[in-house]
Amino acid sequence: MRSSRRGAVDPFIVMDVMEAARQAEAAGRRIIHMEVGQPGTPAPAAARAALAQAMEQDALGYTVALGLPALRARIAKLYAQWYGVDLDPARVVVTPGSSGGFILAFTALFDAGERVALGAPGYPSYRQILKALDLVPVEVQTSAENRLQPTPEDLAGIAYEGLLVASPANPTGTMLDKPALSALIGAAQARGAAFLSDEIYHGIEYDKRAVTALEVSDDVIVINSFSKFFSMTGWRVGWLVVPDDMVRQVERLAQNLFICPPHAAQVAALAALDAQEELEGNLAVYARNRALMMDGLPKAGFDRIAPPDGAFYVYADVSHLTDDSRAFAGEILEQAGVAVTPGLDFDPVRGGGTLRFSYARATADIEEGLARLKAFMLARG
Repeated sequence: MRSSRRGAVDPFIVMDVMEAARQAEAAGRRIIHMEVGQPGTPAPAAARAALAQAMEQDALGYTVALGLPALRARIAKLYAQWYGVDLDPARVVVTPGSSGGFILAFTALFDAGERVALGAPGYPSYRQILKALDLVPVEVQTSAENRLQPTPEDLAGIAYEGLLVASPANPTGTMLDKPALSALIGAAQARGAAFLSDEIYHGIEYDKRAVTALEVSDDVIVINSFSKFFSMTGWRVGWLVVPDDMVRQVERLAQNLFICPPHAAQVAALAALDAQEELEGNLAVYARNRALMMDGLPKAGFDRIAPPDGAFYVYADVSHLTDDSRAFAGEILEQAGVAVTPGLDFDPVRGGGTLRFSYARATADIEEGLARLKAFMLARG
């Protein structure tokens, strides 16, 4: 059967790591999972209860393409609660996960062949979705001095029709403050480029508050999700915030590409938005795990790290230990029974010398994983 060039995207390496870990577990080994960016907790109890009730009382058929009106209104209220932003619910588009949001946003904004700038290291599916849509990802190498976040100076001399940033970022967990975010939005808008802000790790913050792009400008697109802070990865529900003049275009695309987001997931998401006490409890676990990682990783020999401001990742420079992070991650899995993600997923240029460690799981797992990593590195010499 013939196949398209658009479909020739790279694999998502962390998914390959997950499969290798699954195979090891199937063979009877206990694996500590530090590879996947997935909370170890289920959806909030109120979300699960709301869905159980809906399953008894509702057919859970199609919703309108933009999502349940009550959910869109509640998401808008979240912006007032978290950021003091007055957001019109009409600008909120519920999506099949943030992945569906990226597809809608990229399709609504860009024509085939146009260029979208991304900071590297960054979430690998950005560039693969762009490629699959016949768009051109332009990866900009960021610097350790800027905590691996892009700056307007990094973009100087680069042609692009769109700029996508993430704060807190995957894989680094670093954040942009309001002046830095404003500078990037200004740089993009000065050249007539669209600005997209990936905010799916908002809510998972430690020493300072994350800033939404909507605090700077209404002429941006924000992508968010219930996957991370709301602990609903497999439910596949997220949202976009788009400018007023884009709502109808995005709605038409959503009608045809997805019909609607999953109704069941929307019901659960609406209830999750009011489960603050449980969600704050999850955040306390991440904070404890973060402290353990910042103490334990250097003791294990992974000492070239930038403290994460948010999310639940530590990105480590291991270039003094290896130039093949994929092989190194395989060695760690095989010998230590700890699954970690090679940096090649996030940065094809420099990722051979980096690893990402996730601390989203239970604290006991993090403690055991750190002990295993320390023993592995001691044995390795």
